[in-house]
Amino acid sequence: MTIEEWVAYAKELGFSEAAPVVPADLKPNAEVRAMCAADKCHAYGKNWTCPPECGSLEECAARIGAKTRGILVQSVAQLEDSFDIEGMMEAEQDHTARFHTLADRAHAEEKGALCLGTGGCRICGKCAYPEKCRFPERACSSMEGYGLLVNDACAAAGIPYYHGPNTLAYTACILFD
Repeated sequence: MTIEEWVAYAKELGFSEAAPVVPADLKPNAEVRAMCAADKCHAYGKNWTCPPECGSLEECAARIGAKTRGILVQSVAQLEDSFDIEGMMEAEQDHTARFHTLADRAHAEEKGALCLGTGGCRICGKCAYPEKCRFPERACSSMEGYGLLVNDACAAAGIPYYHGPNTLAYTACILFD
């Protein structure tokens, strides 16, 4: 599929935003990776798709650099207010389901697709780490785990990062050879 076809498919799936992104414009950042090391999400060193298991920053940069085209997708949710936890959780679940549908198709149709999601991998309820990954063909690291500053990735794709008060945006990307 062409990138334009991937963008159209992503919009059919219900993503609020979808646009081409040039992998060379995505620059892994040591400061973002350092935020992962702070382990606020409790996944650092405990998940196959999170640092350090997803690879060094240099290895992640090399994987990104080996790709020639990509798509950035975003799900934007309107919340009742900034304390709308139920709305946030529902938006994350909807985004994750859409992203897995998109990623599954990318893996099926594009050899070597690199799928970088929102937050850690959500395929299993609990990662099998340190045991062998149960779904290595479907597992997705996060954009942040790869050192990407989501705001910069959005700018590279021409997609807004901020959509106004009481909104929440979940962002992910898929990169192709």
